[in-house]
This record gives sequence, C-alpha cells and structure tokens, in this order.
Amino acid sequence: MIKLSQVVIVEGKYDKITLENVIDATILTTNGFHIFKDKEKRDLIRLLAERKGIIVITDSDSAGALLRSHLKQICPENTITNVYIPQLYGKEKRKSKPSKDGFLGLEGMTQELIIDALARSGITGKDISVKSNKAITKTLLFSQGLSGGINSSTLRNDLAKFLKLPTGMSCNAFLDCLNAVYDYDEFIKAVDLWQKNRLEEAKR
Repeated sequence: MIKLSQVVIVEGKYDKITLENVIDATILTTNGFHIFKDKEKRDLIRLLAERKGIIVITDSDSAGALLRSHLKQICPENTITNVYIPQLYGKEKRKSKPSKDGFLGLEGMTQELIIDALARSGITGKDISVKSNKAITKTLLFSQGLSGGINSSTLRNDLAKFLKLPTGMSCNAFLDCLNAVYDYDEFIKAVDLWQKNRLEEAKR
C-alpha cells in the first residue's frame, strides 16, 4: 500500500475502487465528462491542486486524454503529476464489450501494473504523508451546526471563507473538501479559531 500526500483524480467509481487496493490517499472522481459542467467539483480540484498537488490517472484512451487536457486548463502550472497506464487491448469483466478505443481502463489494471505506472512517474512508497486516521464526519459537522440546521449552509459558507475554501458547496462536497485538505486535529483547531473569530466580530 502506497500512502500519498497528493490527491488522486480518476474518472469513475470503479477506477476509485481499484486504486483503493493499491494506494492510501484521497481519491476523487470526475464522473467522466460530467466534470465539464460541474463548477463545484472543478473549484474543489483547483483548490486541492494548489494546496496539495494532484495526481491524475485516467484510462489510456482518447477520452482520458481529453480529461487530462481539461484538468491542465483549470489547475495551476506545476501542480499536476500525470500517471499513464499502459495501452492494453481488452475489456473489463463487468462490461459486455470493449471501450471505443478497445483499451483496458484503469479498473482493468492489475496492482502490479498500477504500481509500475506510478513508479514510472516518480511516485513510490516514499511519498508518505502521515495524518490522523480519524476522519472528519457529518456527525462532527452537525455538532458544529454546519449540517442539518436552518443556518447550516450560511455557516458552512462563513467557515469556508475563513478557511479560504470555495463557498457554495453542498454538505457532502464540503466534507470531501475538508477531509482532503485537513486531518481531524487540524480541522478542530481551525473550527475553534473560526468560532473565536465569530465571537469577537459579534462583540464589535
């Protein structure tokens, strides 16, 4: 298992499931070409690229190349590491026929092929970032009034501004963003500072 500090971007949920058996990292999906219309997801990926750097692993077909090109346009320079899986003809077990280009996708790759592709891009087990195993959860957000309340959306936006994160995110997107950028202890400290700041502003 390779533990990475960067956020990994893949195309779909089956790609994510495949990678979760090889790497320990935050993995986000573009949901294919849906990313072209999803401003919220694009803003999140741009932020993560700026804060942590991203690793892009797509299928080795024309669709994967198009997605890489799009991500290159929305992310700052030198924040993307591209990992290229080999072009192997075939189809995944769950599919009735091969893809348009006839190549196996990321979900069809063996662990050995994925590890080799990572190594060829300079990514090995040395890319380790030790973080708390305790995740930020919806229950925690609820306890802070950031989920499930009448003013939760307003409070999330206020906290997002304080943390210099994108505003207007849904609760689920906000949770994904927080877990990608902060570990549990860092988030608790950040919320404490935010709460103190709000109290000070209320006194003025």
